[in-house]
Amino acid sequence: MKVSFEELKAQFNKVLLKNGFNEERAELCARVFAENSRDGVYSHGLNRFPVFVQLVKDGLIKTDAEPECTNRQGVVEQWDGHMGPGMYVALKATERAIALAKENGMGCVAVRNTNHWMRGGTYGWQAADEGCVCICATNSIANMPPFGGKEPRLGNNPLVIAVPRKEGHLVLDMAISQFSYGKMQEYELKEEALPVDGGYDAEGNLTKDPGKIRESERPLPIGFWKGSGLSFMLDVLVAALSNGRGVAQVTDSGSEAGVSQFFLCINAQSIDEALLNSIVNYTKSSAPADGKGEVRYPGEGTLNTRRKSEQEGIHVSEEMWQKVLEL
Repeated sequence: MKVSFEELKAQFNKVLLKNGFNEERAELCARVFAENSRDGVYSHGLNRFPVFVQLVKDGLIKTDAEPECTNRQGVVEQWDGHMGPGMYVALKATERAIALAKENGMGCVAVRNTNHWMRGGTYGWQAADEGCVCICATNSIANMPPFGGKEPRLGNNPLVIAVPRKEGHLVLDMAISQFSYGKMQEYELKEEALPVDGGYDAEGNLTKDPGKIRESERPLPIGFWKGSGLSFMLDVLVAALSNGRGVAQVTDSGSEAGVSQFFLCINAQSIDEALLNSIVNYTKSSAPADGKGEVRYPGEGTLNTRRKSEQEGIHVSEEMWQKVLEL
C-alpha cells in the first residue's frame, strides 16, 4: 500500500508527542523517519519506528536530553549527547559542523553518549544542501566478526561521504558489511534471497539467506579483510575523537545505546561543478554488464526513489503501517 509523505510524518509526530517528545523534537524526528521511507530506506524509516518507540519506553532514549559541547579545540568540538534521540543529536551536530565550516573552511563535531542515528545519509544530504562536503561515521554494538574470526567483535559501522552538486548531490551511505542488517531485514520480510552471498549460517556455510545471517551474526565485511580493517578504524576514530565508548563498551552495556559518532564538514564553495560532472559522466559511460539498466553514481538511486515517492506516494508495508497506527 502507499501513503503520502505528510500522512506518514503526521502519524510519526502524533506517536512521538504521546511518548514525551516536545513539539520541535517530535517534528524533527518524525521528518527524518518519513524522509527515510520516502527515499526507500524502509529499514530506518517505517520499519524501524516501532523499535525506536520501544527504546524510548525502555528509557534508553532520553526524549528531553540536550547535546552539550564539553570541549573545543580549534575547529573540532567534543559533545556529550546525554543519551538523547540519535537523529536529533546528529542533526544538531551536523548543523554545528556546517557553521564551523562556513566560518573556518572546516568543522568537526564528535559526539559521545548518543543513540542510533537511523539513516546516516540523512546528515550527508543535510550538509550537501548547505553547500558542504560531509564525512561522518558511527559505531554500533558488535554484530560482525573481524575477518578470520568467528564471533562478532566489530560494529557494522556505517560511513557517509557527501559532496554537493547542483544536478544531484553525490552521497555514499554504506554499511561495512556486504548487506546492512536493515537491508537483510527487508529481504527477509519479502521472503527473498540475497542476490549474492552475504554471510555465514550457524554452521559456517556461506549463504544468501538473510534470516540465517541475521541469526548467526556473521555477515561478510565488504572487501573481506579491507572492510574488516575499515570497520575497526572507524570505531577507533569515533571513540577517540569523542572520548566516548568503543564497540566493546557499547556491546558490554547490553544494548545499542550510548554510541560514538563524528561529523566532519568542509566548505565546498570553491568546488568546480564541471569537474564533478565530468567524473559522473565518465563513470556512467560504462556499458551495463548485463546489457540493460544503467550505471548509477552514489545517491542517484535515492534521488530517483524520492521523486517517484513524491509523485506516487510512499510504499509501506501494510503490516508495519498498522503497527504504527496502533502505537
